[in-house]
Order: sequence, then C-alpha cells, then structure tokens
Amino acid sequence: MEKREPGTWPAAKCSSLELPQLLAPVGMGNVCHSAKSLTGASPQHLFAELCTSTSQDPSTLTTPGERTLHERNPHSIPSMKPLSIASALLGLLAASVAGSASSQPKSSKVTLPAEFKPPQVFKNANLVHIISLEKNYVKEQINVLVENVSKKPQDEYFLPFTADQMARVGGFEVKDRKDTNAGPFKAEVVEYDPNSDVQYYRIRLPAKLKPGGQQTLGMSFYLLKAYSPLPASIKQDEQQFLSYGFSAYAPSAYPTSKQKTEIKAPSSAIPDYTKIPAKDDKTIHPQKQGAKLTYGPFNQEIPAGAVSPAHVRFEFSKPVSHMANLDRDIEVSHWGGNVAFEERYTLLHRGANLSTPFNRVKWQQSQYFNPPSMALKELRFPLQPGSVGAYFTDTIGNVSTSKFRSGKREALLELKPRYPLFGGWKYPFTIGWNSNAAPLLRKTGNGGYVLKVPFMEGPRQPEGVEYGQINIRVLLPEGASNVKIHTGVPASSIIEQSIGLHKTYLDTLGRTAVTIRAQNLVDEFRDRDLVISYETTTLDLLRKPLVVFGSVLAVFAAAWAVGKLEVGFSK
Repeated sequence: MEKREPGTWPAAKCSSLELPQLLAPVGMGNVCHSAKSLTGASPQHLFAELCTSTSQDPSTLTTPGERTLHERNPHSIPSMKPLSIASALLGLLAASVAGSASSQPKSSKVTLPAEFKPPQVFKNANLVHIISLEKNYVKEQINVLVENVSKKPQDEYFLPFTADQMARVGGFEVKDRKDTNAGPFKAEVVEYDPNSDVQYYRIRLPAKLKPGGQQTLGMSFYLLKAYSPLPASIKQDEQQFLSYGFSAYAPSAYPTSKQKTEIKAPSSAIPDYTKIPAKDDKTIHPQKQGAKLTYGPFNQEIPAGAVSPAHVRFEFSKPVSHMANLDRDIEVSHWGGNVAFEERYTLLHRGANLSTPFNRVKWQQSQYFNPPSMALKELRFPLQPGSVGAYFTDTIGNVSTSKFRSGKREALLELKPRYPLFGGWKYPFTIGWNSNAAPLLRKTGNGGYVLKVPFMEGPRQPEGVEYGQINIRVLLPEGASNVKIHTGVPASSIIEQSIGLHKTYLDTLGRTAVTIRAQNLVDEFRDRDLVISYETTTLDLLRKPLVVFGSVLAVFAAAWAVGKLEVGFSK
C-alpha cells in the first residue's frame, strides 16, 4: 500500500478499461485492478468477480486517516458502489464488442515466379484501341476478340504495361462486350520481377474458354500524370499545348491478327503527331478527321509485345487539375440523425508554368471577355440533396468566396480559390458539410444498419479531375460490430481496407473506424457507392449517455463529500 497524506483519495489505475477519470475519486482502484485480469472472460464471470471485488470493506482500501473520515461520513463512499459496478461493467462489455474490430488489410496483387512469361495460348483475332485525351487524364479502352489457340481450356488473360505505366494505372475494369449484364471480371496485378520493365494485369475469364472458342473483352483503364506541357513555360495569356506518348500498336502479350488505334483529342488543334508509313508505302498513318486520329487498321499479324512509338501534341486550353491527396472523413451519429462529411484536398496544377511573373491587372482585364484559359478559377461540388452547413477553409482560414445552394433535389457548393491557379501552383483546402442520415442510413430487419454513401464526391469539372491518393475514414457509432464493407470501385485501385478504433470526445472505448486507402482514380468514379453494414445493441446506444450521467453524478457526489470535510486544528 503506497503512502498518502491523510484525507487524500486513491486514484484509479485501469488503463485497459479506460474508464473516465471523473470516477477516480470514488474508490475505483480495486475494481479496476480486478477487472484488468478478467479480459476475455464471460460477462457472467466478470459480473461475479466485480461484485466480489467491490464487496470488500471500504476500510481495506484506505489508510487509517481515511478510515476516520469514513466514520464521520459513513454514506459517502458506499453510496457510490452501485455506480462503480455499473460503469466498470459497461466498459468491460464494450471491450468484448470492440475486440472484434480488427485490421483487415486487402491486396489485389498476385505473386508469380521471377521467370514468368505469359503462355502463348491466345490470339487477338480483332482489336480496337481507343485513347481519349479529352480530359486532363488519359482514358484507354481496348476491345478485343480473344481466341483460344491452345489444346486445353484457358481462363487467364494477361495485359502488359511498362513499369512506369503500372505506377500510374487506375480504375482497371474488364467486362464482356456482348453481355452488358455480366459483372466486371476479376483483374489483379501480377508481381514477379520488380526489376523488369514489363508488368502485367491478370484477367480471370468467368468460365474456361474451350480450344478454338472466342471471348469478347472490353478493358478500360486510366493513366494519371500522363501529359507533358510543350512548351513547358508560356505567357499568362498564351494557349497551352500538351504532349502525350503512346504506341501505335496496342499493348498485348499475344499476337494480333488485325487492329487499329484511335486517338480522340479535345479539339482539332493538333499541330504535331507521329506519322507511320504503311507496308504498301501508298498510305500514311494516321488518318485525321477533325479531332480524331486513326492508326490502322493493320491487317498484318503483329507479334506479341510489338511496340511502335508515337506521340501527339494538342491544344488543351483548360487547367490540368491533379489532386495529389484527398482525405475524406465520414462520421455517423445515431443520436443526432446526422452524417458529417469533411474533405481535405491537396490540389496541384500540372500544366505549363508561367514564363513571366503573374500580372493581376492583366488577369482582371481578361475576365471581362472570359477567354479560354489554362488557369483554374473555380470548383463546383455537387453534394447530396438536403446537405446543410457547408464550409470552405484553407491554410489561412475561412474563405468567403464561395456560394452554397441546397434544396430537396440538389445541393451545389461553388468555390473560388484566393487566387487563380496556373501551372506548377499548389492549393490545399478543406470543405465540409452535414447531411440528414435518413436517406443514407437504413435499418435492417435483424436490427443492424446499412450505410450507403458515395465512395468519393469531389468537384465536377468539364476538364475532369484525377486523384493520386484517396484516404477514406468512416467513423461508426461506438460499439459497432460485425462490420462488412463493399465498394463499387475496382479492387485493383484499393490499396488497403482496415477496421479499428478512433477515440474522440466522451468516448469510453472509441468509435469503430473503417479505413480505406485507394490510388489512381478519376472523377468518373465519383458516383460509385461505398456500402458498410454493421450491428449495434441497445447497450451500445446507451453507453455514452450512461457514462456521461454517471460521470456528472460522480462529480456532484465528490463535491458533496469534499464539502462535508471538517478542516481545522484539533486541540
């Protein structure tokens, strides 16, 4: 027994239960000590042990000086015993629920031997490669008729990428071109030799393709950080041109009998592009029609892995917006019937830099005519209908140049940064809002809950927006268990999924936190859903009010006990 001055109270030392410190002055020391050794025991056993430990004579917990004080106020400590038992029991029961919240890392990569080479079991009978440069990211589509040329059924198709491309590929999806109702095929990144310049995606066909059989595949993906401004620096009022390098032959791990590549530019202003002579030397590829370039069709067989380097330079009089990082927090409140959102962005303009210092006077004069400009002037965020309380801040503080309209059918947040963004400029900012939980949170028949929110929202711009890293954290009510996660985003873009605890105000054990990390996504995925199902009990819902009530009651009881003390000098 440690020595204390007469008249002092024993402090609670129970870090595993994390009971509110307000309960410490009412003699919770032994209760916490006994409960600490009961982790993992049944609730009945815990309750029995708690009753045994708290049924001791209060005099055994105090010094002789304190025992004299108890004799003066015999009801001060025993009156708090039921509250001590209830508070400790609430914490222990919650621990059994929170223990189920464990990390669940998720990976969509497959490891193969270092000497791996895709077996030549397929042939591309016909292939069409479409490259869209209409937004500030590249969208590629490969529609191919695959034929099994081996003597055995096959169900694995490989698509090659360079190591540089693999780090920037996102949103990889594969579907059946003939059957629109068929779900996306399983696609995984293959890891076999980190030093190789060629990496692969492995696509699982829904069923083994028999020898001689054919399957139509529609593969789509996005390439981020794909453009290079050319020239790299321009004047404030000059037009911006971007350059993109590609292969006139579609990337393939198998021989291709017939193929063509189409380039779609944002406008017909394409001053430079690579020209390739045909085998007959009578025609030159590509054929230009307005904003479209067509390489092919190439009717001769192209061997596996063949590359024909090409590049195109085109006018892009829009900002090249790149969200280097997005941190998205979603907090669910059952008591308030509210879902709170907060998003923190790191925005970077990847367009051409200014060759001369920024001229504010010239900029203001040009706004009267509103000419096309590569500068980013505003952002438009469509939000959930009925959203309220929107705010817009940056590193300096609140930004007043915003407009928010909310109604039953739509809600729109329009932002204007403190300054226009030109190439190479960076702007971190934060937005947030609240939404009614009724349209987002549903209660199931078995007493559980299903939360359905957009995986990502973000600005909707005509030129598009690309996202390098996305970190989503969903804070569920305290005690939520049996958590299940489903996303509409391709699994190849999900880096990690985990379930843990997050402690905030007035929490006893902490709220269940779902964390999802994704990479290389674009604004076309802003309408994909994030669905989380979980279960809570009546005790989970009442835990916080009971703890708050018990803590306040303990404070008043402690104040009453202190007020009964007789301070003075004895004769």
